[in-house]
Amino acid sequence: MSPGFRDKLDEVPTDQLRLTLEVEDPFRLDLTVWALRRREHNLIDRWDGQCYRRTLVVDNEPIEVAARQRPTAGHPSDQPSRLDLDLRAGHAGLDDGSVAECHHIIERTLGLEVDLDGFYRLAHDDPHLCTLSRRVFGMRPPCFPSVFEAVVNAIACQQISLVVGIHLLNRLTQRFGVALSTDADAQPAFPTPERMAEADPTELRELGFSGAKARAVIELAQQVAVGIIDLEALRGEDDQTASKVLLGLTGVGRWSTEYTLLRGLRRWHVFPGDDVGAGNNLKRLFELAESPGYDSIATLTRGWAPYSGLVYFHLLLDGLAGSGPLPGDHPEALHS
Repeated sequence: MSPGFRDKLDEVPTDQLRLTLEVEDPFRLDLTVWALRRREHNLIDRWDGQCYRRTLVVDNEPIEVAARQRPTAGHPSDQPSRLDLDLRAGHAGLDDGSVAECHHIIERTLGLEVDLDGFYRLAHDDPHLCTLSRRVFGMRPPCFPSVFEAVVNAIACQQISLVVGIHLLNRLTQRFGVALSTDADAQPAFPTPERMAEADPTELRELGFSGAKARAVIELAQQVAVGIIDLEALRGEDDQTASKVLLGLTGVGRWSTEYTLLRGLRRWHVFPGDDVGAGNNLKRLFELAESPGYDSIATLTRGWAPYSGLVYFHLLLDGLAGSGPLPGDHPEALHS
């Protein structure tokens, strides 16, 4: 965290604060955010071409976060990039604890501390990864702010297109998320387990969820809210233990488990083998006649260990950029 952030709380209104974070190069905020949000209509993780915005819930209070990467003009190559992080709170204000928690969540969500040197060494010597890694150089592997959000994402997106899945998640957030204000354009946070635990399956059905998905989301929220399941504790468990817990959840199968391991628990070696989009991306990369199945994907990605999950994100962005520049991607803003 920025040196002296505690003193800064006394220098500005307690409901607003700017932190400046140092991030080791290479780093591209725009590419990292696109790997997180996946589609342009994502209303939870917002990107306007310059600024990433999201609302977090810390100690049951919403805090709006805005992140901007400083331009690199005249920036020495041996110095880290800088990320300005603006926090805005409501009546509860900001204290040292809430500021530290926001910093921790954003650092984790944007992969700011992830060391990519080993991956780039691997990519340099791999004919399939060399061009791929250069195209999205500086992207960090993102993850959802909470494991609960990761599992709900997985449940929502099962057996439907990602476009439709994100629409469902948008509606869920607009209906059950809390915002900093009651303004029509206020951005709500992703719903907490406590909020979702009080929902009725009929309400989720009205948003477009199937009956099975609605029940799975609410049951998960209820178990987390009362402490039956501690999803955050899975961060400290090995893959086998975490997978066993996840597979024991209603509505969670192999794809949802591997998806959560990667996007929720930051297991960068996990490549979700049942992911249809990832299979299509591998088909394109290896110029295959058809999309590979689960076992074939395991074989194709084995040589990328322990960075298979990082390749997953690179393939995702490469797929988004297949028809041209990434939507909202303005690299000149970082170099002008």
